[in-house]
Amino acid sequence: MESHLLSTSPSTLHFPSPKTLFSNKTTHRNPNFVSLTPKRKLAIQAKLMEKENKLWGGRFEQTVTDKVEKFTESISFDKELYKHDIMGSKAHASMLAKQGLIGESDKDSILKGLDEIQRKIEAGEFEWREDREDVHMNIEATLTEMIGEPAKKLHTARSRNDQVLTDFKLWCRDAIDRIAASIKNLQVAMVKLALSNEGLIVPGYTHLQRAQPVLLPHLLLAYVEQLERDAGRLLDCKLRMNFCPLGACALAGTGLPIDRFMTSEALGFTAPMRNSIDAVSDRDFVMEFLSVNSITAIHLSRLGEEWVLWASEEFGFLIPSDSVSTGSSIMPQKKNPDPMELVRGKSARVIGDLVTLLTLCKGLPLAYNRDLQEDKEPVFDSVKTVVGMLEVSAEFAQNITFNRERIQKSLPAGHLDATTLADYLVNKGLPFRTAHEVVGTCVHLCVSRNLRLEDLTLDDLKHISPAFNQDVYEYLGVENAVNKFSSYGSTGSACVASQLDYWVSKLEISKN
Repeated sequence: MESHLLSTSPSTLHFPSPKTLFSNKTTHRNPNFVSLTPKRKLAIQAKLMEKENKLWGGRFEQTVTDKVEKFTESISFDKELYKHDIMGSKAHASMLAKQGLIGESDKDSILKGLDEIQRKIEAGEFEWREDREDVHMNIEATLTEMIGEPAKKLHTARSRNDQVLTDFKLWCRDAIDRIAASIKNLQVAMVKLALSNEGLIVPGYTHLQRAQPVLLPHLLLAYVEQLERDAGRLLDCKLRMNFCPLGACALAGTGLPIDRFMTSEALGFTAPMRNSIDAVSDRDFVMEFLSVNSITAIHLSRLGEEWVLWASEEFGFLIPSDSVSTGSSIMPQKKNPDPMELVRGKSARVIGDLVTLLTLCKGLPLAYNRDLQEDKEPVFDSVKTVVGMLEVSAEFAQNITFNRERIQKSLPAGHLDATTLADYLVNKGLPFRTAHEVVGTCVHLCVSRNLRLEDLTLDDLKHISPAFNQDVYEYLGVENAVNKFSSYGSTGSACVASQLDYWVSKLEISKN
């Protein structure tokens, strides 16, 4: 240790701890220290005094190097958890007092001090210190400076292992509520868009090829249904997440008479986690949460892809307003649906956040490992990104129109009424496979003559199958085809109207 005192590189100094700085071993009897100039001695002493004792530093004689401190800190990102850390500490302090592990006056001092710390943080007056490593130690060290000895009792029967999991679960619970609210806002925007386009028929696609005619509101409500499942997965995730790790301590629990059920209830959890080892090592809830976010992001990406295609000149079905479009730095004519392109693109980072967590956890032995410090940033990023994707998708939905003329001109292409024609033949008694073959022959004839199915004469049709009669024309054309759909959940006008009524009621949307 003595030889390091002569180092000229501050970043590589291996300093003794402040408590041993002026011991005989370190200074007066240290020939290397004695041989230094007074100015150099003062510089080393000043540097050492900047590095306060770690709250875990009792067994250490040296402080960590600057590089290690910078590499291992998490305060740069986990200060996001400050509010939930304070919530957990308040519940813990109240429980300790009730159990007689700290006095009531100590508890009152702790609670008052934590309130003041939260006020300072939210007023921008709190000093976050990298040498205090993380949000927990920043808050506890500051509390100790403020109220003294009572603060040193706060960590009784608690480890940072169970503390951080408690904070993180509380944060994720709130994040789930934020995402669910954003999902509902997008659902409302999509239903309103559907209401403003009732009766509009568009081509439906499979394999990106013309398939059958569908009502645009039916198509829009398909995305509303996807979003509803996303919201349901969030709720399921929240229910499984909502068990409290606080009191599990490092991994084995404690011999002190704590009441884990009290803290669990105070923080709004369902119950304490049953197994203390599982409690501090569990990241299932994080992986599940990011999995839910990834599925949501994929749904939004699919919506983005469809609308980007529809806004292209090749489709021309959708017209975004200038307020949700961007231009080109070189091509003056361009009007790009960039928000939805970025929704499509940002889904990649949400999926990447999930992959990060899966990879992080795949090789970890029980119980806690420092690797798990790396679980926060992907979650923070995933939540921020998904909320942004949902919000901009709702904004885009509120600022688009559909080009009815272009859509109407597109409908005759692709023989969209072919399946309805097959249904006609089934109603006439033909087996479906036979009807399928007959209609295929009709389509082939239309292609050879450049006709629509409704342009074929009755003689043309009867030449192919004697099952055709004059009433066949009630099934031909996209309007007739749509009106023939009647099964539950189908694109028939009555069915779609019923679906719209359901969502208007469920989402409490006013039609006025």
